[in-house]
Amino acid sequence: MEVALSVFVGIFFAVAIYLMLSKHIIRILLGVSIFGNAVNLTIFTVGRVVREVPPIIPEALQTPDTITANPLPQALILTAIVISFSFFAFLLVLAFRTYQELGTDDTDGMRVAEPEGEPLPPLGY
Repeated sequence: MEVALSVFVGIFFAVAIYLMLSKHIIRILLGVSIFGNAVNLTIFTVGRVVREVPPIIPEALQTPDTITANPLPQALILTAIVISFSFFAFLLVLAFRTYQELGTDDTDGMRVAEPEGEPLPPLGY
C-alpha cells in the first residue's frame, strides 16, 4: 500500500511541477493546489498507513495496551488542508482581479511595466 501511494504521490508532484511551469495563470494555480495535495499525501505516507485503534488510553493504564494510530500526521494534514485552501482562494481572487485589469491570463501578456511600443530600458551603466 505504501509503495503504491508513494508512486501516486510522485505522479502528483510531476503533474504539479508541469502545471506550475505553464504560462497561463489558471494552470499555475492548479499546479500549486495539486502540489499542496502531494505534500499532504507525503506527510500521510510518512506517518505510516495502517489501520489501528484510536489513541485513547483507558483509565486503568498509563500507556496504551495495543498499537495505536499516530494522531500527529493527521493533525498536520488537517491544518495544511485549511491553510492550502485559504491560500488557493486568495490566489484565485488575485488571478481573477489580474484578469479583469489586464484582460489576459498569459504571463507573457502581463508585462505592464514594459509596454510593447517603447524601447527597452538601459541594460547597463
